[in-house]
Amino acid sequence: MTKTTALLLAAAMALTACGSTAAVSSEAAAAAPEVTASPEEAAVEPAAETAVTYPLTVTDQLGREVTIETEPKTLASGYYISTSLLIALGVQDELVGVEAKADKRTIYSLSAPELQSLPSIGTAKEFDLEGCAALTPDLVIVPAKLKDSIPQMEELGLTVLAVKPEDQDKLYGAIDLLAQATNTVARGEKLKSAIEDNLLSLREAIGDAEAPTVYMAGNSSVLQTAGPAMYQNYMIENAGGLNAAASVEDTYWAEVSYEQVLDWDPDYIILASDADYDVDSVLNDAALADCTAVREGHVYQLPHAIEAVDSPVPGSFLGSVYLGSVLHPEQVSEQFYHDCADTFYTTYYGFTPASYE
Repeated sequence: MTKTTALLLAAAMALTACGSTAAVSSEAAAAAPEVTASPEEAAVEPAAETAVTYPLTVTDQLGREVTIETEPKTLASGYYISTSLLIALGVQDELVGVEAKADKRTIYSLSAPELQSLPSIGTAKEFDLEGCAALTPDLVIVPAKLKDSIPQMEELGLTVLAVKPEDQDKLYGAIDLLAQATNTVARGEKLKSAIEDNLLSLREAIGDAEAPTVYMAGNSSVLQTAGPAMYQNYMIENAGGLNAAASVEDTYWAEVSYEQVLDWDPDYIILASDADYDVDSVLNDAALADCTAVREGHVYQLPHAIEAVDSPVPGSFLGSVYLGSVLHPEQVSEQFYHDCADTFYTTYYGFTPASYE
């Protein structure tokens, strides 16, 4: 295979993943055929599900062996990530209770508005044990942070699974776990393949382009950052960047100083999806005036119109694609990101985005 042919093949693969136009390079994009897919073609095929036999024993993401006696018909989710995943698996109609503040989540209003009026079963900090039990769900899904409350839930007769999708592999593990538990294994496999195919296309498009340094700023302050233990680090790596805070050992948002940010001198500063400050406030921060990212205007906020893509929800790969289009605009076009979002949300959530940012 010639080098030119290999480049064109890589370009075509990148096009296929999102069903539309991706820029691998201006020359390759011009030469590669355009591949498009209609929403009907993009929809998940009604393939026969892989049979799940109950009683079913699974190992959750706390390492607990849990036996599900019969196929669950009613579900309760105390975690927005598991709720979003259950929508992507197509079992949102089985939910009878969801996490607090579900009525504030845009992705629910767009994909499954009925969820926003369901009873709340609380949060990871204030879980409503009795309220959840009163709903008599066949299966309850909670974040691993609630591990100390699980014995009480079981004493109330609840069957409980804990999820902890803190990196890409564990997100896939959460998909496998809930797909097995809800008898939607085939759809779960399609969902994982869709995510992985798009990330593969992104990596192929970026190729060996030079990796810029990226400072991922936190939700409440530009002086918070994500180290290598956080999910945001995987997004940076997927997008062909280097985490400026690679030396940080914190497992949550780390507090840093202006001096530290200036010492790292990142090429890009990226604000969290749900940051309560904006790009202009960073660009106009006198204390950061000498930072390369600020000097060159390379400050951006991750998309937030639909959901926070810097959390490990099924659509989190779109954060990587968006970031790739920011860090490597010659290799990854903005249209590629839009097409990925259109195809993914149409296929797994039943709507086409009206906004991408």
